[in-house]
Order: sequence, then structure tokens, then C-alpha cells
Amino acid sequence: MKKSQFAFLNFSILLGIFTLFISANSLHYNSPKQILISKKPLDYKQKQALWADSILATMTLEQKIGQLFMIAAFSNRNENDYRRVEEQIRKYHIGGVIFFQGNPLKQAELTNRYQSASTIPLLIGIDGEWGLGMRLDDAFSFPKAITLGATGDANLIEKMGFEIGKQCKRLGVHINFAPDADINSNPKNPVINFRSFGESVSNVTNLSLAYARGMRKANVMGSAKHFPGHGDTGEDSHYALPVLNHTVKHINEVETMPFRALIEDSIASVMIGHLHVPLLDNSLNTPASVSEKIIKEYLQRDMNFKGLVVTDALNMRGLLKYFPTGAAEVKAFQAGNDLLLQTGNLDVAYGALHQKFLDSTLSVSDLDHKVRKILMSKYWAGLNKYKPIDFRNLLPDLNNQNSKDLTQKIFDKAATVVKDDDGLVPLANSQNVSYASLSIAGKADNVFQKTMSYYSNITNYNIPFKPSKSADWTWVVEQAAQKDLVIVGIHEMHNLDSRNFGVVPETIKIIRELQKQTKVVVCVFGNPYSLKLFDEFETVICGFEDEPEAHIAVANIIFGVNGSSGKIPVNTLALDGKVNFGIKTKHLGRVGLGIASDVGMNQSKLAQIRFIANNAIENQEFPGCQVLVARKGKVVFFESFGNQRYGANEPVDGQTIYDLASLTKVTATLQAIMMLYDQKKLDINQKASFYLPELQNSNKKDITIKDLLLHQAGLKAFVPFYDNTKENHGERNPKFFAKENLGNSYLKVADSLYVKPMIKDSVFSWIVKSSLVSSPSAPKYLYSDLGLILLQRVVEKISGQALDAFVDSKIYSPLGMYNTGFNIANRKPNQYIAPTEVTNDYRRTTIKGTVHDPNAALLGGVAGHAGLFSNSWDLVRLLQMNLNKGQYDDIRFFSPQTIDFFSKKQSAISHRGLGWNKPSPDDGSVSQYASPSTYGHTGFTGTAAWVDPEKELIYIFLSNRVYPSAENNKILKNKTRKRIHDVVYESMIE
Repeated sequence: MKKSQFAFLNFSILLGIFTLFISANSLHYNSPKQILISKKPLDYKQKQALWADSILATMTLEQKIGQLFMIAAFSNRNENDYRRVEEQIRKYHIGGVIFFQGNPLKQAELTNRYQSASTIPLLIGIDGEWGLGMRLDDAFSFPKAITLGATGDANLIEKMGFEIGKQCKRLGVHINFAPDADINSNPKNPVINFRSFGESVSNVTNLSLAYARGMRKANVMGSAKHFPGHGDTGEDSHYALPVLNHTVKHINEVETMPFRALIEDSIASVMIGHLHVPLLDNSLNTPASVSEKIIKEYLQRDMNFKGLVVTDALNMRGLLKYFPTGAAEVKAFQAGNDLLLQTGNLDVAYGALHQKFLDSTLSVSDLDHKVRKILMSKYWAGLNKYKPIDFRNLLPDLNNQNSKDLTQKIFDKAATVVKDDDGLVPLANSQNVSYASLSIAGKADNVFQKTMSYYSNITNYNIPFKPSKSADWTWVVEQAAQKDLVIVGIHEMHNLDSRNFGVVPETIKIIRELQKQTKVVVCVFGNPYSLKLFDEFETVICGFEDEPEAHIAVANIIFGVNGSSGKIPVNTLALDGKVNFGIKTKHLGRVGLGIASDVGMNQSKLAQIRFIANNAIENQEFPGCQVLVARKGKVVFFESFGNQRYGANEPVDGQTIYDLASLTKVTATLQAIMMLYDQKKLDINQKASFYLPELQNSNKKDITIKDLLLHQAGLKAFVPFYDNTKENHGERNPKFFAKENLGNSYLKVADSLYVKPMIKDSVFSWIVKSSLVSSPSAPKYLYSDLGLILLQRVVEKISGQALDAFVDSKIYSPLGMYNTGFNIANRKPNQYIAPTEVTNDYRRTTIKGTVHDPNAALLGGVAGHAGLFSNSWDLVRLLQMNLNKGQYDDIRFFSPQTIDFFSKKQSAISHRGLGWNKPSPDDGSVSQYASPSTYGHTGFTGTAAWVDPEKELIYIFLSNRVYPSAENNKILKNKTRKRIHDVVYESMIE
């Protein structure tokens, strides 16, 4: 606003204060004591009244009339429209503007422009029931009111109201025309419906109060609507005049109860609906918005409402059908309204009012009273100290992380298990059960299916449109019905019953056919009134809205990451007339997607991981990677970056599987060792030769299991055993190798390369014969692959199973690690597996799906030191089990004592735990902030995994930095894994 245009305001205020001071002194000039009292500081209400009165005293009739109007403005139109609004503000001295469609940056620009055009600061409004995103692109949208109603959580809704208020304040908005306090008791209501918190009087009341209270804390006015209650109507007042046919007793006890509570709690404004209420005013076709009986007598007198009374939009047909523009505004003023919202024709409306004041049909004293209320509201909103909107960081401020977190919490709390006749939810993590999901009319990469794919070995099917004939879906049903259970997601729904909620008959036929053949869980991502369409199905979950946060919430309930506590807040036929009904389900302690702030971490800080990862890819440290961060059982950061190969359109995603390299040592061999130790089948202080008699006559006869785990057994770091399989001229010796799997008994080394199974004994023999670098009597620390190969042999000797079979049956399958295993190419499609090196060793090929390590390859891909493939989501389950002291999903894998024992430092010679690596200053993969209790490991291919029990923290980094060449050491030089790990710790906010 121009300084000159506010000059008179400052002068008026000073004049008013001076006048008040002189008046006080003139009354008490003989009394020093009274003069002293008059100098006491003014309290807030006195300052507010003084500011309003000082301005009112200077205003002309025309300026006063203008203050009544709040005109519509849009920020997605053209300069002609913007100029028209600006001219109306100047010409008619408009009191306020209500913004509709557009975008925040343009609205901010126009707000500053319009304020500058106004002599008296404008009251800026918006109709943003679910936040600014209801009206503006690039602004945030919270869940709809019916979703909020399912939470029943006033504390959560108050936080949402506060966040909406802060965003309004940031955009220069002073009044948000919310909450909708209507009690939606008519399922076919075409205009309120999902905009209401529901049908329960107490729930609507409590949540309306919470919403308004939250905004008030942010210094933004709320407006309860649509008085006296639009919920039990069957017409849309935008197009016709609805009728509320209830007794006064019913209206008092039901429709107006939320309004009464809001008035008691000092709601700033009440919006009057365009609806006919015969029992309150039987005047023919008279909307409440122009009814003196309803506003002056019922609302202001009987309910003692002193705040701003606002009309619903005056361009709606429910009003104009009986009261045309001009007459409508005059009638609305007479009825008791203070703000005239969105008139259909400002010239006509203003002129009609102006004439009625000139001919004394309308009272100027009434006008003064209303304008004073408006000015008092402007003072409360801070317009006595108006400042233009600051554009810096505007969009980030309006789309902040706290809003995103709140939204997820709301959907988590709202998602409701409506039916579960067979007690399927949460689903058992059984290796003997096969799951499928079917998305109907959902996006191919919808978050619902993506999240479930993290949690289970699920086959996803998708019909990306609304099917219109059986040929659209028969093939899908044939495939999906072969599974033990199918999860059906219903997407792209409509909110209205008149549109059958956007559900086509073929969708019901699909589910019906599936239920005949297998178990079905139906997930409805839409209006809960639609649940009547799915009443015949045995398990139904309502997600309320087709949003990513709803997808995550429902997936978390299905797989036991969270329990369900939501309740359907309206009466739907599917619930036999019950309101606030929902089946509670338990959470199983499974690791799953969560909210960073809930576990003491800052998501915005974690976002810095993206910069480091993308910069590393640009620097060609690796083609792509996965990064996962979990704390307190919740995955708070999981993202994939880059591609599987440079220059290829093969994006890394959540399903991409990597060669773990030496992570195999702790995720396979060590887990087996701990299990055998826990079962008292293995003594780590015992000599390895006790379990492997072949060592008794070797230089390794006195090496203990503990020495091998600590890497202080004196074994060489690495021996290229594959050199022993070459002929003199360096070619592969046919004594060992073949290009085909002869007799189906050879071990696969790489594509079109196999080795005789006797190689295992040969390698073991070569290890037995290898020299030592130190003696057991004078041990030294030297990290060695050979010790883990020996430990593999120990595991297999004691268990009677091959290492891969043992860990898969005892650990991976019970944990649901369906993407983990040795020789992964035999189990998973090629497109999911990241390639490692284009090797020039004895294999001379691109390594993809077979182990990168040449010695592990020689052993057929199953080795104690390398060979395991996995992805981040499988690994986090395994590491969470270790962090949980050996328990996961009600299964006890190890005793807590075993976990503690193996993960702590054990030796003055080795810095390591038993098998686990521990942080050390020269390790470029672990954070400088890691606690001493931290344990983990790294892999040659560019992998790392660290667990910090003190912080309840898991960090996983997977990449294929060796592609196309293992000579690429940039990830080591730049300490990329460590830098990301540092960010993880720096994100902690405790």
C-alpha cells in the first residue's frame, strides 16, 4: 500500500488517542490522581476500539457502504480482470476481497496491488476448507472433512487448523471461510457431503472447534458455515433453494449444536446459508441469509453471537431465484449481515444500498455498527500494522514438510477397516501364502501397489481404466485368482451418489468373480458413502481419498505396520445404520513407511541426501543407488537414484536388486553363525578344527571361531584361487570349466560358464594349504575373505544344509525377504537386477545376476564372504530384527544376549565385533557421529549398512559403483556413503 494512502490512518489514530487523552484530562483536571489513572497503558480491546473508532469517524457514507462488500478475485485471469477489480476497490471503497482460483505467487502479487489501491486495508478472504490447495495450484491440500471426521482426533485437527492458518497468514489471507460445521445426515446431499466432518453431532462439534481454534492460534479468522445447518438437505444452493424441514427442537439439538459451541468458543464469523428453514422463518421462499428472524433473532439474540455475520455468496441461484441482485443485498443488510460476500453485480448492489441509505430506508447507525465490527476484525487480523507479502520462499513455506507429515498422520488415523469377516487383516507374513494386487482405474505406478511391493512378494495387476465389458478384465481375473489372496484397489472415484461414486458395474463384477475363487480384500479410495456398493464383500477397507498418503495408510494397515483405529463418520448402508464404526486391528511391529518427525528426525534435512546422491551420479561415482533410512522401526527416507547402467533408461527403483558383495559376511554367514551359537550348537571359543577336522594337520589347527570372526586368525586377506584353474597359457582349464551345465550338475559361474562341483573341495584344500601372515600365538588384525569361507564350511557341517538353503529357510523366508538370495538370476527377472562389472578376468563378460567376486563365482555363487543379492527393503527387515535384539513379527530368531554379544567390540587387536564391523576414523562409509555401539559392514560393489542401537537407527546404501569397471574408486575418494550417513545423523532433532 502506498505510504500516502495510509497517512490519514496514522493521523486518525493519533488524533483519536489525543482526543481521548484530552477528554479524560478535561473531565478530571482538578484531580491529579485521576490524571495519573488516565495515563495507564491501554489494553488490547481499548486499542482495537480506538483504532476502529478513529477510522470510522473520518469515513464518508460511500466509504462505509464499501466496507460491507467482499468481492471475488481470481489470480488465473488476465490484466483486464485484475484492473477491473482494482478499479472497483478504488471506486467503491471495497472492504475486502475473497480469492478463488489461481496460484499463490500471482495471488500474492495481486494482494499487494489491491491493498495498495485501497485507502483502508482490505480484509482478504479465501474459501479454503481443506487448505489453500482447495483454490490454488501449487498450494497445499489437506484431507477433506469427512476424512478428518474418521480420525475423531481433535488434537490432530487443531494442528491442521493451525497449519492452514499459518499458510493463510503467509499469503496475506485474514479470514478462511471454514470450518464447515454442517452435520451431514443426508447421504444424498449434493453440496455438503464430504465437506462435513460427518453425522455425529459431538464429532462435528469437537472437530469444528478444533479446526477454528487452530486457525485462531495462527491469527486467522474462521467462519462457521452454513448456518443454521445445510447438512440435511437434498438441493445444492448454488442452483436451487434447499429446504431444512425440521422442528425447532431438532434444529436446536442437532443442526445448530456445532454453531453454539463455536460461538461459545469465540468464533470470529458465521456464514449464513441460502436455505429455507420454515420452522424458524415461514416467510415464503426466504433463505436464512436474508431472514431477520434467523439472523437477528435466532443467531444474534437467542444465541448471543456478537461476531461478523457473513452471507454465503450472493451470486448463488438459491438466493437470486427469489431475491435479485440489489434487492438481495438490501435484504441481507436488513437481516443482520455484516459482510456481503461475492455479489453478482457490484454496480447494482452498491447502488441499491446507497439509495436506501439516502432515502433513510436503511439506518446509517446500523451501518456504523457493522462497519465498526468490520474494522475491529481488521485490527485483530493485524491490518493496523499492514505489511505487504514477502515473496521470498513463499512456495516452500506454503508446501512445508509439517503439512505433509500432518496429512500422513490424518490418513493413518482415518483409514478404516469396515468389514473383515474372516479376520484377514493384518495379513500373515507366511512364506506359504501368495498375494496379488489388482488396481482398478489406478495409475500404473500408484503408491498403493508400490508400497505393498516393499512389504511382500506380491504380484501386481492393473486395469488403468474403468472397465466397460468383461473382455476388459477376464484375463486379469484368471491370473490373479490363482493367488491365495487378492487386494483390490478402487481408484478414480466420484464423490456423489448421483454419479454412483464413479464406480462402474463391471468393477463390482470383477470383485465378485474374484471372491468366488479366492480371498479378497477390497480397498475403497473414495467417499465412505460408496461403501454400500461393496457390502457383499467379506473384507473392506476405506481409505477415503485417492491420495498417496491414503495409499500408504491402507497398505500399512493391511501388512501390520500400523493398526487401524479409524471410524466411518457417517451412516452408510454397509454399516447397518451405525455411525462412527470401524474395526480395530493390531500392528505387528513390522518395519514400514513412517514419518520422520515422529521418530525425531527432520525430513527437510534428510532431503539433502538427494543432492549428494545426484551429484555423485553426475560425477560418475556409480550409475545409480538406493538409500534407506529407518528409525524406531519406521522407514523415513527411501529413494532410488539414477540408472542401473550409465547412458541407459533403466531407472533404479524400489525393486532393484544389488550384489551385496562383502555385506554377505554379516547378512548371511554371520546370521547363520549367531543362530547356531544361540542354539548352543556352536562354541565360538572352540577351534575351527574341532568342526573341520581337515584343519587339524594344518597351520590353522589352533585358529578359533572367534579369531575368524574378528579377522585376527592370521589368514591372508585374499588369494586368487581362480588362478589355479588356468592352464599355463592363461586360458580356463577344461578340467574345471564347461560352457554348458553338463549333466545338470555343474555350478554356474557366469552366463555360458559352469564349473565342476568338485571346485568347492579344491578351494577348501587351497585355503588349508595357504600360508599365514601371523601365528595364533601372536595374532594380528587383517581383514580376510578366507575366514568367512571357512565359517561357511562350519555352518554347513553343523547344520547339514548348504549356507544358502540354511539362511533362506531359517531367516530370509520367515522375515519375508523375498528379494534376497544367492544366484538371484535363478529367482528374479533380469530387469530387476543391477549389473556389476564388465570383467576382464577368467569370466570375460558382463556380470549381472551372478556374483561379482571371482572367488565366490568359482564356488558357484554361494560363498561365506560374497554372493548374496538383495535390496534395501529386504535388508531393513533383517537389520531391524537385529536391532530388535533378535525378534521380528512375533518370531524370536536370536536371544537378545546373542545380538549384544556379537555386536560389541571383543578384542584389543581387532576394532571389530564378532563378524560385524565397527566404526573407525579411517572408514569412509560410516558417519563420524555414529555411536560406539554401532555395527555394520560394507561391500566392494559400493554397498554399506549400519545399525546404531543407541539411536535406534538403520542406514542402508546400495550401489553398483564397480560398473562398468572396478577401477572406479570415486565413491571411496569422495566418502559419499559417509557424507550421506552424516546427513542422517544431522537430521536428528532431539
